[in-house]
Amino acid sequence: MKLLMSDYHVTLVNNKMSEFFVKFHGPVETPFAKGVWKIHVELPEQFPYKSPSIGFMNKIFHPNIDEMSGSVCLDVINQTWSPMFELINIFEIFLPQLLRYPNPADPLNGEAAALLMRDPKAYAKKVESYVDRYATPEDADQAGEDDDEDEDEEGTTLRRRKPSISTNGNGHTNGDKKVNGTNGANGNGNGHDKEEDEDDMDDDEDDDSEDDNMSDMGELSDEDDIMGKMDD
Repeated sequence: MKLLMSDYHVTLVNNKMSEFFVKFHGPVETPFAKGVWKIHVELPEQFPYKSPSIGFMNKIFHPNIDEMSGSVCLDVINQTWSPMFELINIFEIFLPQLLRYPNPADPLNGEAAALLMRDPKAYAKKVESYVDRYATPEDADQAGEDDDEDEDEEGTTLRRRKPSISTNGNGHTNGDKKVNGTNGANGNGNGHDKEEDEDDMDDDEDDDSEDDNMSDMGELSDEDDIMGKMDD
């Protein structure tokens, strides 16, 4: 694998060739230039015919990279991957181009996309502030080592990501956890026991009986219909 023979710092996870971390430096002459990121890479069994899964372990401010999960919205990874591509192409070509030419029309980070379109200079300054706070060589070394908590610029506590990042077809994810539908509420009604259901049926019968009695006594009054609106 050319990536292992290159100058990139590659760390295998559990000595497996199918999962590893790569140190990635921001492209020169961009606001990301001084940044260093730890990139998590997972290779599916069908690789190279199926694209790898990649994600940023330490934070980055970019329209097409989810700030919390680190997932990447990149067509060449998610949609147009070819077995002719080499893994080293991701770090020499694809990611540098993504950082140089973000696409705010298809964002994973809406705040970054809006700021880029509204005020490019302010966007560049915020990118640099994120580099200073989250993308030093020390930050890249420590990223993913444990489930730490950080604070954003407004003092809000942010839960840091663990190395379990994946993307779907368009790069958009629901977070780091994968839900397989076998745990928790599964929609089969197992959370209710038979005895509770019988009690509910008895209560319904009592209510119907009371309503019939009240109707016979002429005590049931008409109610006005109330219509409400729900704000979007």
